[in-house]
Amino acid sequence: MWERTLQDLIRGLRANKKDEAKFIAQAISEIRQEVKSKDMELKAGAILKLTYLDMMGYDMSWASFHVVEVMSSPRIHLKSVGYLAATQSFQQDTDVLMLTTNLLKKDLSSKPEDVAITLNGLSHIVTPDLARDLSQDLISMLNHSRPHIRKRAVIALYKILIKYPDVTSYGMSRLRDRLEDSDPGVVAATVNALCELVHRSPRDYLPLAPQLFHLMTTSSNNWMLIKIIKLFGTLCPHEPRLVKKLQPPITELISTTPAISLLYECVHTCIISGMLQGTAGSALARMCVTKLATFLQDPDQNLKYIALLAMVKIVPTHPELVAEYQDMIISSVDDQDVSIRMRALDLLSAMVSRHNLQPIVQQLLSHLVRPDSASLPSAAQTLSQYSSPTSPTPRTSNAPSQSPAYRLTLALRILALGSADTYDNVLDFEWYLSVLVDLAYVAAVDVGALIRDQLVDITGRVRGARRYAVQLMVRVLSDDTFLANAPEPGGCAEVLWAAAWICGEYCGELAEPQKLLAYLLQPGITALEAETVAVYLQAATKVFGHWAAEQADRWDDDDLPKVKSVVDMVLEHTGAFATSAAIEVQERAAEMLNLFTFIRADLNAYRPRSGLGEAESGAVGLEQGAADPGFPKSLFLIRPLFAAYELNAVALHAQASVPIPEGLDLDAWIVLPPKEQGDAIELDEMEQVEEKKTKRSKKGKEKETRGAKSKGKKKRDRDENEGGDAIASTVPPPETEEERAERERRKAERLERLRDDPYYLIDDRPSLKQTSVNDVDAIPVVRLDDLPPPVLTGNSQIPSLRSSSSPGTPQTFVIDKTGEMPTGADSAAVPGVVDIGSSSPSPSPFNDGATGAVPPPSFNQYETQDEIPRTATPPPIKVTRAKKKAGGKKKRTLNVDNASPLAE
Repeated sequence: MWERTLQDLIRGLRANKKDEAKFIAQAISEIRQEVKSKDMELKAGAILKLTYLDMMGYDMSWASFHVVEVMSSPRIHLKSVGYLAATQSFQQDTDVLMLTTNLLKKDLSSKPEDVAITLNGLSHIVTPDLARDLSQDLISMLNHSRPHIRKRAVIALYKILIKYPDVTSYGMSRLRDRLEDSDPGVVAATVNALCELVHRSPRDYLPLAPQLFHLMTTSSNNWMLIKIIKLFGTLCPHEPRLVKKLQPPITELISTTPAISLLYECVHTCIISGMLQGTAGSALARMCVTKLATFLQDPDQNLKYIALLAMVKIVPTHPELVAEYQDMIISSVDDQDVSIRMRALDLLSAMVSRHNLQPIVQQLLSHLVRPDSASLPSAAQTLSQYSSPTSPTPRTSNAPSQSPAYRLTLALRILALGSADTYDNVLDFEWYLSVLVDLAYVAAVDVGALIRDQLVDITGRVRGARRYAVQLMVRVLSDDTFLANAPEPGGCAEVLWAAAWICGEYCGELAEPQKLLAYLLQPGITALEAETVAVYLQAATKVFGHWAAEQADRWDDDDLPKVKSVVDMVLEHTGAFATSAAIEVQERAAEMLNLFTFIRADLNAYRPRSGLGEAESGAVGLEQGAADPGFPKSLFLIRPLFAAYELNAVALHAQASVPIPEGLDLDAWIVLPPKEQGDAIELDEMEQVEEKKTKRSKKGKEKETRGAKSKGKKKRDRDENEGGDAIASTVPPPETEEERAERERRKAERLERLRDDPYYLIDDRPSLKQTSVNDVDAIPVVRLDDLPPPVLTGNSQIPSLRSSSSPGTPQTFVIDKTGEMPTGADSAAVPGVVDIGSSSPSPSPFNDGATGAVPPPSFNQYETQDEIPRTATPPPIKVTRAKKKAGGKKKRTLNVDNASPLAE
């Protein structure tokens, strides 16, 4: 009977590629018959073929016992096949491993060639039980007369110590003796095993330091030196005296070795072991950075990569040394290898300080600028490049610099660098605001929400930057191209939200805010999201209210037509939004229509004194008296709704410091739940509800039976009665101890039930602690160049800023990092709140000077008034009721004396 060998099996697989599964099924069927044979040669050949199929993914666990049979063969070539199959197929839970203990003991005491094969196989299949039973036999192998047996025994002992740590104390003494072995291979294998074991308990290996130091200073084997230096890098944090001892030999190795792998390992060990501290460490640090800089200039991409990795670790302790090679590091961002670009970004993020933030961000931002379409080749040039075999391949559009993933990483990194530690590294906030706007133009990825949040946050925190922020936002709002591209993916439409909000909140910085209304109410904004459109409408209301109040302060009767035209324009444009499908847009548009309709009616009813005759003017003066302000009173209707309080940044724990008012029960039900969804309503609670309904119905009947009254009087009485019922219903009756205990029990049951409810969210996030921060002093430096400007120059319709009294005065930026706390709140009582007013600035490695202190500014701080004084306060608009005339209607006017701010 002719049997297939392994070579025949491989040839058959290659010849039956179209029907490989059928061929393998037939081969496995033949192997099942062969392994049952009593001929050990035939059985070993079948196991060898089965091992090859196992490498291809076919299971051979069913033949585990036959593998043990081949392992027990006395012939060396068959035994090696059995151990090979065992290392390939045996797992930690293989049943037949318990049968191999005596076999392994026997093979370890056999001929040297059998011992070598056994040690190789044991290191792969060892289990905790085998390690316990064979540890003594294996440790005795460390004193074998043959070096190759000792070397294999050292490696196998490493696996024994991993699986059975109880033998560590006995095995370590034998491993220590192998460090002085006469064979260099055995010494190298011992160092390799120790380098892996030291990570488990470094302090247990400190007694080996003298021998390892001797090997490091006398050996010339670079690979063993690498392992020894790795060992010392792990031991140095646990023994500070080693640092001083190792500095001279490692410095010599860095200066003399030509092996790049050994050089990098020395530099890496110096960084992680703390050798770069102190006076002696400064010289070593400069040498390490210099060597790493040479790696950056090497054409080998692997060396560039490991150099950037090492520099990231050395920056925290010696940023000034890495900063010397800033241009070289920035140039690595231009590398074609995207992995090197990412490591360069990590290094730039680690080395950013107040002094180099602007050039680094400017360089990163320039990578997001797409090439000009004018510089792209024409269609004919592109075809000629592809048709010519000698022409270079044109650069495709999916290069790493233009891929969406890399662009998103760059944009996020720019935003993270600027906002780190509450903008601590930003010196010129005007520059950073322009960077955010430029990023919105060139990002082409979805970072609009982050840009929006930073724009609003900076404008609210930094008073000195508000004027420039308003100027930028006006230009963004007036850019039709940005508005057209905003709804597209990556269009950063959220920036328009921030632009509208900032211009509405700080429209006092504009000289002619009424010109902005045309951009806030233009029909093109309907393509934006409903949330953004609602902010546009709210901003338009704020802008008009501020401008109208200013017009009233310096009123001239000649301004009446201009104000009327603006009001008519607002009503005309707002009507289109009143029919929007979004409820928020519809609601705000309806509010605007009602407000501006009232303003237009008041403007139409206003009669300038210059237009009246002498008799009429005197009659009006006698009728109105001294309370007449001389301008339309409705011009002051809107501004009090939004300008009652100043909008400031809120502290992190401001809400937690607000005391709960007395009598407020946050656990009480606002609306009692139904029986099937909530707790069972008690009988007395039901009776109280019924009593309230009865009282309310009786009061309603009593109102109906009363004498005839005016329609307005009836409505007023009904509102007062309903308000009284509502107030009475909110006053809880006295609660007894039993009722309180029952309520607490029901509350605990409800919370326990809601804990497992997937539709009920429980806020279990840990509270954030506010860290101590320092105010920054700013100096305007440079601005970004070669970027698409977001401005539309030469347009007189765009509102301009108010003229500054001292345009040549250098601008100082003071950022409010803490935010506003409630009046009378004690920050010390709130956990996590740090009073930065009395704290000393923490030293930073990026600041000038040895102490790390920030030098004080040489110019005055920026100061602004808390409130803008009003030159004239209009008198309240009183309610007048005219008596009904025969055949006429009653005349009413509105009372806006007690107008309250609207909640945005």
